[in-house]
Amino acid sequence: MTLGQDATEAGALLDTAGLAPSTSGARLSLVGSELTTVDGPFAASKEVISYAIYDVQSKEEAVDWATRFLKAYRDLWPGWEGEVDVLKLFGPEDFPASA
Repeated sequence: MTLGQDATEAGALLDTAGLAPSTSGARLSLVGSELTTVDGPFAASKEVISYAIYDVQSKEEAVDWATRFLKAYRDLWPGWEGEVDVLKLFGPEDFPASA
């Protein structure tokens, strides 16, 4: 089974929405064969090649999916290096109720 199939069948893979600031996120990097995770905030990247949006219950769960993504790239394309930013989507809970 592929990562995309796993995420879809788990009901986790979604579409697009506005992103919250990087202070609530994490950045994962694959350099050589070493995978590292750093909590935000971090400077914005000017190069966005692709994106995936997951419906998860925690930042830790999002980092787990991102880790699986980078491991798949590492296994399928030896020598590939890149980064994944994990960011929270704004939801109704992020805005005060109207008076």
